[in-house]
Amino acid sequence: QVQLVESGGGLVQPGGSLRLSCAASGFTFRLYDMSWYRQAPGKERELVAVITRVGGSTNYADSVKGRFTISRDNAKNTVYLQMNSLKFEDTAVYFCNAVWSTWDYWGQGTQVTVSS
Repeated sequence: QVQLVESGGGLVQPGGSLRLSCAASGFTFRLYDMSWYRQAPGKERELVAVITRVGGSTNYADSVKGRFTISRDNAKNTVYLQMNSLKFEDTAVYFCNAVWSTWDYWGQGTQVTVSS
């Protein structure tokens, strides 16, 4: 059974940090490109960051460059999103995504709320 389980979300003040984790199971994690997406209320889901399966290359949305870092640990079947200098506009549900060939898996999401 394929599972992607996100954790680490919560309430944080502007300027604060959070580290999201996504634990994968039920598939060969190292073969998959892993991404974080987010969806704010009333908005479409958007790509935040991606890390490739080969070489671990990364790419980021312009809105998070320099503040967020995606990483993966293939030994632990886990992908992370370190989020620093959080802003009000980072408030959203954050989703983990795994893609390889025609296989495309999603987690259930974790809420991140940036509020003073």
